[in-house]
Amino acid sequence: MTEPVTPPAAELPQPGRRFPWPGGLSARLLLLTALFVALAGLVILPPALATFEKQWLLDRVRAAELASTIADADPERRVTDKVSQQLLDQAGVVIVALQVDGARRLVLPTEPRSIKPPYLVDLRRQNPGSWLAAPFFTLKSAPGSLVRVMAEPRFRQEAEFVEIVLPDGPLKAQLVVTFWRLAAVTLFVAGLAGGLIYLSLNFLLVRPMQRITKAMERFRADPENPQARVVVSRRRDEIGRAEAELDLMQSDLLAALQAKARLAALGEAVAKINHDLRNMLTSAQMASDRLAALGDPKVAQALPRLERALDRAITLATDVMAYGKTKEPAPVTRPLPLRAALEMAAEDSGLQPGGVALETVIDAREQVLADPDQLHRILTNLLRNAREAIEGAPDRSRRGKVFVELRRADGMSVLRLSDDGPGVPEKARNNLFQPFVGSVRRGGTGLGLAIARELAQGHGGDLVLVETGPGGSVFDLTLAGTPDPAPEAPPTPKPRTRSKP
Repeated sequence: MTEPVTPPAAELPQPGRRFPWPGGLSARLLLLTALFVALAGLVILPPALATFEKQWLLDRVRAAELASTIADADPERRVTDKVSQQLLDQAGVVIVALQVDGARRLVLPTEPRSIKPPYLVDLRRQNPGSWLAAPFFTLKSAPGSLVRVMAEPRFRQEAEFVEIVLPDGPLKAQLVVTFWRLAAVTLFVAGLAGGLIYLSLNFLLVRPMQRITKAMERFRADPENPQARVVVSRRRDEIGRAEAELDLMQSDLLAALQAKARLAALGEAVAKINHDLRNMLTSAQMASDRLAALGDPKVAQALPRLERALDRAITLATDVMAYGKTKEPAPVTRPLPLRAALEMAAEDSGLQPGGVALETVIDAREQVLADPDQLHRILTNLLRNAREAIEGAPDRSRRGKVFVELRRADGMSVLRLSDDGPGVPEKARNNLFQPFVGSVRRGGTGLGLAIARELAQGHGGDLVLVETGPGGSVFDLTLAGTPDPAPEAPPTPKPRTRSKP
C-alpha cells in the first residue's frame, strides 16, 4: 500500500487570498518601493501646484502694476481707451485698481461690460490651508469665471495694495499642464528610485537571505553533508551575524544528532548484551550464595560488598540502556544518613586511606532527603571522577583527598565536594554535563556527570561546578529539604558475666 505524497509547503494551496500578491520577496520589494515613492510624489503635488498658481498670479499683478505706471506717467492723463485696452490685454487682466490713502481708484479705464462676480484670492494673507486648497478650487471653478487678486505693490510705493481682476481660464489650463507634468515626473522618479532601491536591497539583503534559506533547506535534507553548511561571509552587519549564528546552530545541532545516534547505538548494544550479562551476573550471585554457606568469617565479611556490587552492576546495565531511551524514574525520597552514604560510595569508588582518601566533618547523625539508590549513584560518580582526576595528574606528588562538607540554606541541603586534583580542562568546561562530549579523560563517555546532574535535578536540586583550576575542583550538589538529624541510638548494654565460684 503506497502512502499519499504530500506536496512541498510552497506548492500547497493557500485559501483566503482574495487579491493577487507577488510571492517573492524581490517582487514585493520592488512594488512597495515604487508605491511609496509615488505616494511621496502625491504628497509633494499640492504644494507644487499652489506655488505655481501663486507665482502665476503674482506675475499678472506685476504686469498690471507696471502697465498702470505708464498711464500715470502722462501728466495730463490722456491715455486713450484703445491704449488702455492694449495695456490691459498685454497684462492679461480686465481691471486694475489701486488703493491710496484709503481710497480705491481704477488706474486704466476699460470698456463697460457685464462682469460676473469674481472669487477672491488675497496674496497678502494666505494661511497654509487656503494656500494648498487654492489650485483645486481654481480647477473646480465654473467655465468663464473671474478671479480677483489682491497683492502688495512693488512699483507703486504710494499704494496700499494692487488689485486686479482677470479670467481664470488661462490659469486653469496652466494648472492642468503643470499637474500632468508633475505626475509624469513623479512616476519617472518613482520608477527610477524604485529600481535603484530594488537593485541595492536585492544585492544587500534579498540574495544573502536566499543563500541562508537555501543553506537551511540543504541542512534539513542532509545534516551530515558538509556542503549543506552555510558559508559564513565577512559581513559585520545583521546578515553576517545571522550567518554566524546559523553556522553555530548547525554545529550544535549536528553534535546533538551525533550524540543521539551514539545513544541509540549504545541502547541497541546494551539491549543485545543485557540478557547475557544478566545470566552471567546471576551465576555470580549463585556462586556468592554458595560461598556464604561455607561459614568462613573472612568470606562472610566480604560477601555483602560482593553482593552489593553485583546488584549495582545489574542496575547499571539496565540504567545505561534506559538512559538512551527514557528518562530516569522519579525518586522515592526519605531521610538518609549522609555520612554512611558517603562512606559506602567512597568504598565503591575506590577511595581508601592508602590512596585518594575521603575526608569529611559531617556528623554521623546528619541526614538528607533523597532516594537511596539514586543518591549512591550521584556520590559514586562524583567521587570516582575525583579519584581518577587526582590519579591521572601528570605531576602528582601526594596521595590526594576529597573533602566533603554540608550546608543548609533556604530549605535546601548543599553538599560541597572539593578535591585537590589538576582541575577540569578549559575545553571541557562548557560541555561538562553533556553526555559523550563532556568527558575529561581519554576513553571516557561523559555519562557520569550527565547522569548525576539529571538525578540531582530529579530531587528538586542541581549539580554545578563552582570553581576549578590547578588547585582542584569544587562541585555543589543541592538536594531539596533539610531533614532533622537522626536520633542518637541508645548504647548497647554489655552482657553480664558470672563470677567464678
